[in-house]
Amino acid sequence: MGLEDKIRKVVPYVPGEQPKESGVIKLNTNENPYPPSPLVREAMERLQADRFRLYPDPAASELVSELARTYGLDESQIFVGVGSDDVLAMCFLTFFNSDSSILFPDITYSFYDVWAELFRIPYEQIPLDENFRIRPEDYMRKCGGIVIANPNAPTGRLLPVPEIEKILKANPDCVVIVDEAYIDFGGESALPLISRYGNLVVVQTFSKSRSSAGLRIGYAMADPKLIRYLSDVKYSFNSYTMNMPSIKLGAAVLRDSAYTEKCIAKIIRTRENTAAALRKLGFILDDSCANFLFIRHPQIPAEELFRGLKERKIYVRWWNKPRISSYLRVTIGTDSEMEAFLSALRCLLTDRK
Repeated sequence: MGLEDKIRKVVPYVPGEQPKESGVIKLNTNENPYPPSPLVREAMERLQADRFRLYPDPAASELVSELARTYGLDESQIFVGVGSDDVLAMCFLTFFNSDSSILFPDITYSFYDVWAELFRIPYEQIPLDENFRIRPEDYMRKCGGIVIANPNAPTGRLLPVPEIEKILKANPDCVVIVDEAYIDFGGESALPLISRYGNLVVVQTFSKSRSSAGLRIGYAMADPKLIRYLSDVKYSFNSYTMNMPSIKLGAAVLRDSAYTEKCIAKIIRTRENTAAALRKLGFILDDSCANFLFIRHPQIPAEELFRGLKERKIYVRWWNKPRISSYLRVTIGTDSEMEAFLSALRCLLTDRK
């Protein structure tokens, strides 16, 4: 056996492009267009740089305490990590440990199959229906676990909580992860179900609705037994995952729920106005429950629009993948950014005539 045969090889996740040039309108990575709460700036000024020589609190106690207060949970029901990607990776490593395949949709967050390949977890991708919606009955069978992004990405479609409960009831012997990165933009969280279903893990993030993608904070909420299992894996992998500034600043973010709700309301309003304008331009799109729109034009290829927008320094997301290659995913920015986006589309449509 040669050197190459002893190396683990995977096809990595490809994140949205982070442009280096200035003057770009960035609508390709679902970041929040508004800054975090003013309380974050105040907390930054109180940070004591001399303490950075010390390790951070491995339990992130201050942050966990604020999360427990925010959601009305016990601290034993919360696990935090470096973004929801870190939390989800720990969930895959912890809960998916059988010979049975885990299940997740064929069109969803594209990190799921990467983790499954990395950790050598058998998996099956279940096709969404013709309207890009999850059919709960497809998940009511023997499996090694289930992962559902809700609202789904990149489609923005929402699976109602009663449908999630059907899946939980049908799979009492495996863990069901509901990835709620976008839940604050128009959906009902499955979180209340954790008191009734010991196999449910709800994962959320600070990156979207809380305007804090740069802090890298994600968290899982579940029965204390599942949280203990997660923590055991974390402490076997890396004890100090959360840095000191993120713990302090993340706690500050949670103390200003009114500011967060105000920003969410602005994004939802802009999303609906943008959706209406796109429909007038001939685009086809379903209602979105996330901070992005999933759109296609019946005559113009998505790749052509993607490249035309990029030439105008407007970045959106396009995947050359089966079933979705005719679609663009467009993050909702500020009103002025979305007007610039719409103006660029009008120019591209006019030039095409």
